[in-house]
Amino acid sequence: MDIKKVCLRCVAVIIVAFVMPTGIWLYARSASRFGRVAAVAAGVAMGEYKPYFSAADDDSKATAQTAYPSKLEAAVVSKHSIWDMDMAPQEKQTPSVSAEVPSPLPAQDVTDKIPYPASMEGNDGVIEKYTYGRYDGEQYFDLDGGGQVRNCTELSNDELYEESSKPYDFQIDGNSSEPQILIYHTHATESFEPTDKDHYDSSFSCKTTDPEMNMLSVGDKICEQLDKAGVAYIHDTLVHDYPSYDGSYDSSRMAVKQILEEYPSIKVCLDVHRDGIEREDGTRLAPVAEIEGREAAQLMIISGCDDGTMGMPDYMKNFHFACALQSALESDWQGLTRPVLFDYRHYNQDLTTGSLLIEVGSHGNSITQAQYTGELIGKTLGEMFGGE
Repeated sequence: MDIKKVCLRCVAVIIVAFVMPTGIWLYARSASRFGRVAAVAAGVAMGEYKPYFSAADDDSKATAQTAYPSKLEAAVVSKHSIWDMDMAPQEKQTPSVSAEVPSPLPAQDVTDKIPYPASMEGNDGVIEKYTYGRYDGEQYFDLDGGGQVRNCTELSNDELYEESSKPYDFQIDGNSSEPQILIYHTHATESFEPTDKDHYDSSFSCKTTDPEMNMLSVGDKICEQLDKAGVAYIHDTLVHDYPSYDGSYDSSRMAVKQILEEYPSIKVCLDVHRDGIEREDGTRLAPVAEIEGREAAQLMIISGCDDGTMGMPDYMKNFHFACALQSALESDWQGLTRPVLFDYRHYNQDLTTGSLLIEVGSHGNSITQAQYTGELIGKTLGEMFGGE
């Protein structure tokens, strides 16, 4: 056998034994990345969105956006892309498993039932800070006063844009001693990381009945600012999602209805939650915005739309308030908000024309970031509704 054939056979053996397995392994590791590249390329080609580039200042941002055809790879580094808007699981309105509505429990009675961990030593996954920006695409439109709306309904953007400029449909008396605003928490036990971290311990359920570390503490920060602005309010600290998550919306609905019957002066009902945003690879996102030199957890307002089956004939009035609040928050604290989610959701938003759900941060955010956002929300509400 001549030397040429020997060399060719050696090359073939090397390819089969080493090159092909290595290539398959590398492809398997990068498959998700290739899929994201394809998704971005398809989106750009179809005009569904434009890649967003983070930049240190407006001039450099403009340069990056002008040059984006030659920087497609930069758009793939999971910064401000459409699929990341879809990663947050839908807030579930789980019905009660029995005909009886579960009774809520006073916060002080369950403080120790789900204790906040004394330490979290595990390093089981990555926490990535992430700043949601402005989006282009068929679902999105800008509000004149600042911020955006994400329209996930069959209503047209043109129709919603026209509605977005209408004033909200209630009057707040900022000088009244009667409560005007209700802050409550259908999922009070939702919690956050103890500190600003780049990893998480999967043994932590991201829930606790400790009122200093769950949503009640965020509500407290909102209410502190309402106090300063002189706006009368009620902070309902009943725990609706312990011991059972199922039926928590039924439980909070009963409580809110009772409060509204006792205090008909209340015009605004804000159900304050925490989101949970996680990629398929287990990376948890911590949506943040830098506000006055501090990191705040970005928030998302959810305004429900009725498809004719939800018993919310006045849903558009809630939408008017959602747009006004979104623009006020963005005007006061640029970058604090994610787009308003307008979708077929209920969340007890039939009870007033000022009923909204607010998602503060995610389970990757720190408790300090979330509480700071509560403070900022409270300041904006105080400015909107404070008396003379």
